[in-house]
Amino acid sequence: MTHKQFKGLGIALVTPFTAEGEVDYTALRRLVSYQLSNGVDFLCILATTGETPCLSADEKKKVKDVIIETVKGQIPIIMGCGGNNTQQVIETLKTEDFTGIDGILSVCPFYNKPSQEGLYQHFKAIAAATSLPVVLYNVPSRTGVNLTAETTLRLARDVENIVAIKEASGNFTQIDDIIKNKPADFDVISGDDGITFPLITLGATGVISVIGNALPAEFGRMVRMALAGDYQNALPIHHKFTELFKLLFVDGNPAGVKAMLNAMGFIENQLRLPLVPAKITTFSQISEILRQLNIKL
Repeated sequence: MTHKQFKGLGIALVTPFTAEGEVDYTALRRLVSYQLSNGVDFLCILATTGETPCLSADEKKKVKDVIIETVKGQIPIIMGCGGNNTQQVIETLKTEDFTGIDGILSVCPFYNKPSQEGLYQHFKAIAAATSLPVVLYNVPSRTGVNLTAETTLRLARDVENIVAIKEASGNFTQIDDIIKNKPADFDVISGDDGITFPLITLGATGVISVIGNALPAEFGRMVRMALAGDYQNALPIHHKFTELFKLLFVDGNPAGVKAMLNAMGFIENQLRLPLVPAKITTFSQISEILRQLNIKL
């Protein structure tokens, strides 16, 4: 599969847990099947929304295997593979089994606060360690460092298998600069549900979505309309979800979307420390908006 398939509605998949705090593989299969039946374009697994830092190596392997087994090649799968130890990421890419994975999502190194040259060399080394397409992930609010447009464009031009960026900086000027000056075969993917519509109007090719876990059909309709240039009909859908976009992140991610999925009866409302569930007031507000939107609970 090629990176050209990392377009449209991608889902930043959550990892469901049981009431006892174990990974709920039954709920995971059900959630993946729900995504498939609602026509999502690709999945992004074992990344931020999947609470990956709080999973053991064995759990990560089983989560990956269960998802691959459920998807059965119907849509592409991107898997998180990043960190702030470049050599360790390279070792993972060289030694672990990526059968069934169509690309990797690699986040900017966190905590170390590297320079732009350090970021460039980090991603160049990671890309050299794999034949898979690499999607850069810029999320300064989590990593403490911003991958500038200049560095992103340099990587896009210099490294053949760096094929896209998931941009979650919220910096429209920066993202527009990348879209304006990027190579034709390099994609910009929204990393923020709330600004996906305006980013698509600028030239983004889709989103790796949090809200799509719960509302893939509804949010996917907006994404596809916008990509088709039908902004007049896409905009009202975007506006319909404005309040939900805020509520999903007021207590952190994935607390908000797990609360929503719980209200819809998909999963237990469980996270792993240091993350905790959304506040009761947030849960109540999410449930009320779902009722107003006529979303079946």
